[in-house]
Amino acid sequence: QVQLVESGGGLVQPGGSLRLSCEASGNIRSINDMGWYRQTPESQREWVASIKTGDIGRYLDSLKGRFTISRDNAKNTVYLQMTGLKPEDTALYYCRYSDDWYVNWGQGTQVTVSS
Repeated sequence: QVQLVESGGGLVQPGGSLRLSCEASGNIRSINDMGWYRQTPESQREWVASIKTGDIGRYLDSLKGRFTISRDNAKNTVYLQMTGLKPEDTALYYCRYSDDWYVNWGQGTQVTVSS
């Protein structure tokens, strides 16, 4: 079992930036996939970005160039740097961990983009 704790969400003005963090702990395997999803009350959970061990980041096409995912394996932490934020980016952002055996989700961190 892997526990995930997200942080970094908050209220930001349109065009602003925000950096989300997700720290993992527990039975972390050396080969895994970590990523970010988002969800609103009106929409299904949507994949945003992910990064596997030894691989480059992958992104939802509409977010390429604006969002950047990275990971620090020494800290078991994955980050999502969000720039040029738009009101439509407002959502509850979830961190996800997966390996050959398990899939685990964080509790989510709220991102609100509004003037």
